[in-house]
Parts: sequence; C-alpha cells; structure tokens
Amino acid sequence: MTSKIHDYIQNPKIDIRKTQVLPVLLILLLSTSTLFSQIEIKVPKGYSNDIGNMISMLDNLKGRVERIVRNLDQEGTDFLLDDNANSPGAIIYHLAATEAYYQVYTFEGRTFNAEEKKKWETALSLGDEARAEFKDKPISYYMDIFDDVRKKTKELLKTKDDKWFAETNDSMSNHWAWFHVMEHQANHMGQLAMITKRIK
Repeated sequence: MTSKIHDYIQNPKIDIRKTQVLPVLLILLLSTSTLFSQIEIKVPKGYSNDIGNMISMLDNLKGRVERIVRNLDQEGTDFLLDDNANSPGAIIYHLAATEAYYQVYTFEGRTFNAEEKKKWETALSLGDEARAEFKDKPISYYMDIFDDVRKKTKELLKTKDDKWFAETNDSMSNHWAWFHVMEHQANHMGQLAMITKRIK
C-alpha cells in the first residue's frame, strides 16, 4: 500500500479512483483529525480564561506523568538509576511538594511555615534524606499525595480571576509562578520516562 501511495506522488497522472490509495488517505485523514481534536487546551467550567488554560495544561501533564508510573511495582517505585538518583516515588512526591509551595507563595505571599517544612522539605530538596525516607511505599501512595495537592490547587485557582493571575508577587507574576509549576512538571515527566525505561 505504501508503494502505491509513493507511485501516486511520483506520478500524479495515476487515476487515484482506481487504486487503493484513496481509502487509505481517507482513513489517515479521519484518524488524524480525531487525534488532533482530542489534543486541545480547553478552559474547564468555572475558571477564568487564562487560569483555565493553565489548569488544562497542568492536568494534561499530570495525566501523562501518571501513565508513565501507574504500573510500577515496588521495585520500580523505589528504583534508583545510580547512587545520586531519585526514585520515581520520590520524584512524584517532589512534584507535589513543589506545587504545594507555589500554593502558599501565590495565594498567601509567603514561603513554607515550620509545620509545612516538616511535611514537605525532604520531598522538595530530595537527595540523601529522600533516598532513605521515600521507599517501601506503593506508587499509589505518592500519586494520592499528588492528587490531593492538585485538587487543592484547582479549588484555590477557581476563586481567582485573570486580573489576579497577572498580578506580581515580589518579582514574579502569579501566572509565571504557575507556568513554572507546569514546566517543572514537564521536566520531571521526561526524567520519569527515561528512568522507567531503565528498570529491568
């Protein structure tokens, strides 16, 4: 079939109606249009435009992260690529901790308090302490933490509008802060994809 398409491209005088090329092209066109119609940034109900676009992108990335890790067994969840690496479980916890930090930063204009540091500091910093602490728990444990943080993010952002989103908090706008959460998540998504391919 590929050779017939190639022949038509090379010799467009071929009567396409008398070949099997047309059905193949129609199938490709329909499947491609369906695929692209599902890949869109769409404002969820109840959000202002810019905030809703950000929520759409954040949730899309989170879903892709979840697809990478959801089938990991305990060995995979705790897998360390080398002595200085972070496990998939720890990375998911790190994503949740970072998002929790930007919640208090953008909504309350502060950094973590003492209680929050106790809860999130190890996951935020990673390293030796995280390697020692974040193990022997299933991937669902880490994803549940991430789910809870995202739920709170969405509840908080629903109370704000695009004027607030554009406001500057110190030298950083709220919009840029949540863009950073998104790019940070995308960065670790690539890392998780690479790590999980190395798990034997």
